[in-house]
Amino acid sequence: MYRKNKVGVLGIVITIVILILVVVFSHGEKNTSFFEKFANKLVMPFQNGLTYLKNKVNGNDTFFSDINKLKVENEELKKQNSKLEQSLRELENIKTENETLKEYLELNKKYGEYKTVPAYIINKDISNYYKTIVINVGAKDGIKEKMTVIADKGLVGHVISVTDNTAKVQTIVDTSSAVSALMSTNKDSIVCKGVLGENKELKGMYIATDANVLQGDSVVTSGLGGIYPKGIHVGTVKSVSSPKNITDRYVSIETAVDFSKLDTVLVINNKE
Repeated sequence: MYRKNKVGVLGIVITIVILILVVVFSHGEKNTSFFEKFANKLVMPFQNGLTYLKNKVNGNDTFFSDINKLKVENEELKKQNSKLEQSLRELENIKTENETLKEYLELNKKYGEYKTVPAYIINKDISNYYKTIVINVGAKDGIKEKMTVIADKGLVGHVISVTDNTAKVQTIVDTSSAVSALMSTNKDSIVCKGVLGENKELKGMYIATDANVLQGDSVVTSGLGGIYPKGIHVGTVKSVSSPKNITDRYVSIETAVDFSKLDTVLVINNKE
């Protein structure tokens, strides 16, 4: 009997304790039950983790969006740069054409007494023995063999072969070239020939024994030989040799034309 009463009292105590705990937890927050609070405490860490991951993903989306935008802008800049480079090349071509036309105009003014055909060089063959150039005018332009070719500074050479649209010119520095010329001071005649291995020097030979040869004297074409008109500048006496035999005397002549920089020429149409 005593044991039964003891168990009954214990059960009442436990019941009261549970009720007190329920009341305490249920009234900790007005609208939150004990079980809700327990669930919140259990779920909250997972919820916070998911929120963090969501924010990170959203940030990455913005990053990748910015990268794609930069790629598009970069492609546009590349296209604009390509257009600017093309425009620059066109301007350079126009500038070159204008400079060429200016050179032609100056040449025409300088050699106005001749009927000429303007041309520019499309190929050069400057070796030890042969020094020729090819120009962009030919038979269709009235060009014929043996026509004289000149540049701004003076004599270039003469035409040796012709096609419909091009002409080959033997320059005066070719080793097989020979130009009948005069020294301007004393009017003595000499023959100017190309020198092996030289692109800007001629050898003046067959000088009269009584000729007074001066360093720095100008050399011009004599008009003899049937190719070159008289009075075209050939070059300047650079040095005078003094061998024991005066008949072997010769002069070194620096050509008026710098063949390494030659671009534009005129062909004198003196064969009509």
